[in-house]
Amino acid sequence: MPTGTGHAPCHHGELLQGVFLDTDGRRCAGLVTLPMAGPGSRAEFLRRPGTAPEALTAVPADRTKAVRAASLAVAEYAERTGQPPCGGELRLTGDIPVGLGMGSSTSDVIATVRAVADSYGLRPTPEAVARLAVRAEQACDPLMLDGRPVLFAQREGRVLEALGPALPPLVVVGCALGGGAPVDTLSLPVREPEEGDVRAWERLRTLLRRAVATADARLLGEVATASARRGQQVLRHPEFEALAAIHRRVGAVGVQIAHSGAVAGVLFDPAAPHLRHRVRGCLRALDAHGIPATRTFTTFPTTGKEFPHGSAHRRGDRPAGPDTARRPARLPAF
Repeated sequence: MPTGTGHAPCHHGELLQGVFLDTDGRRCAGLVTLPMAGPGSRAEFLRRPGTAPEALTAVPADRTKAVRAASLAVAEYAERTGQPPCGGELRLTGDIPVGLGMGSSTSDVIATVRAVADSYGLRPTPEAVARLAVRAEQACDPLMLDGRPVLFAQREGRVLEALGPALPPLVVVGCALGGGAPVDTLSLPVREPEEGDVRAWERLRTLLRRAVATADARLLGEVATASARRGQQVLRHPEFEALAAIHRRVGAVGVQIAHSGAVAGVLFDPAAPHLRHRVRGCLRALDAHGIPATRTFTTFPTTGKEFPHGSAHRRGDRPAGPDTARRPARLPAF
């Protein structure tokens, strides 16, 4: 029986999120995520020709969005290859904490679409994956673009603007707000943006475009902090002001938060003097304020020895087996 595999990364929340104008002047919800190497979702799809298309099973069984993505992908790729749709078994493994705003469900969905496509001998484009991901979960993160900085319309699955080849280099001290409790995004108040809101988000978009073009970590930090502060109008994290004060005290360039979760980060320019001292001071300050530090990582390759916690530190992580359900966030590390 044909088997396919797929993988997708996660992210560390958003650098910018709001409502922006597309090339036709139409308002679109959009976001720019902070990529993070390491955790991700892996999918294996065992196709069973001759079975009914609805005969799809998943391990773990609670991955309903991934199962929906598998069903949509089977229908599309079977038609493309001239075969009748069929059922199969989807197996998902991974190590992304749920509910922190790191794109765990999108990662599952993208890995699934890629695995189903692989079982048909196909390699879908990022645009095709995004289209299926939005159909499967109504909105998706730009994880199918493998870390390229883009302003992405998450409800439409399309790129509003490609910002450049790579973000400015950053060192990120990750932490979890609210004790790492998941955020129920459906319970958050919905606020219709006014014209002034859209103008403010468009100004931040212009600044972020400049930060990427000039590799300016400080300017990127200003954009992320301003976006995070605007997000507090809805999220209202009680630790946010303490986090903002910490970043100023230790000489970081800014802070970023997940607009649909509890994950946050203090952003440093890797070229800043006495960087190790600043990072250690940040970790001490987070601890003093009762904000659990999670992972210190970079947006560029390192030897893993440059910073406290290392470039991809995870205390207590373990690989998930095929029958291991997606675990909730386990603090103090992802």
